[in-house]
Amino acid sequence: MMNHDRIVAAVQMGSGPDWVANQAKASRLVEEAAARGAQLVVLPELWRCYGPLAKAANQAEPMPGPITDSFAELAARLGIVLCAGSFAEQSPQTGKAWNSAIVFDAAGCEIARYRKRHLFDADLPPIGSSTSATGSSPQRLRESDSMLAGDDVCTFSALGITFGLAICYDLRFPELFREHSAAGAEAILLPAAFTYATGRDHWQVLLRARAIENQCYVVAANQGGEHPGGLRSYGHSAIIDPWGEIVAELASEEEGIVLATLSAARVGEVRMRLPALKHRRD
Repeated sequence: MMNHDRIVAAVQMGSGPDWVANQAKASRLVEEAAARGAQLVVLPELWRCYGPLAKAANQAEPMPGPITDSFAELAARLGIVLCAGSFAEQSPQTGKAWNSAIVFDAAGCEIARYRKRHLFDADLPPIGSSTSATGSSPQRLRESDSMLAGDDVCTFSALGITFGLAICYDLRFPELFREHSAAGAEAILLPAAFTYATGRDHWQVLLRARAIENQCYVVAANQGGEHPGGLRSYGHSAIIDPWGEIVAELASEEEGIVLATLSAARVGEVRMRLPALKHRRD
């Protein structure tokens, strides 16, 4: 059980096709978060190259590899736990990759890796239209064309806290978060590139629901703004407490950092006053 308060940060950025510029921005924002006192920092989904997913898959790298090595070194230099968002991880299947999140401890050692289980295949309304609009062609997204689904549930311990890992579209599948809860998770880390079309209606609701159901913190780092290929991410990175209260949020799609304290007392209070997790019946 969590027995210390810890300061965490979620980084929000809008990635384009230039991985060198994206990496410089991500590193700068992680350094800024650490300078503001964050002991754990979370980057967004596929921040290294976001846009057409086929391009991200074609730039996939091995893990460990050059990109993960650089962020392991960053975590060690800053003395923080770093959830380095997610990357396209090389797979044996030609033309496809895993969408993988990786976590380093304060010594720069890999302590967790998670391959996204649920792939986003959907037809969305064009940017600027509503979900009920008619007469316009939908924006078709097929993550499964370029990415492979993972199979495992990932929990890990750091800073005296048990964390679960999920990525973006996983947020819509409460059974995954229940598996985290059953494994003792007190906080969930969620790198994301949640779309504007769905985020404006569902992002905050789903974040709060997963926190309430599992009486845990949710730390959600989202992409924000427009990307190549006509994509737009919702932003509004947030940290939700075990009661479902939004304790910190970026109220826009702009680049930025959101920080909050994960309180051991808050987790204990919520779970004691409303012991729903103990009342579950399988």
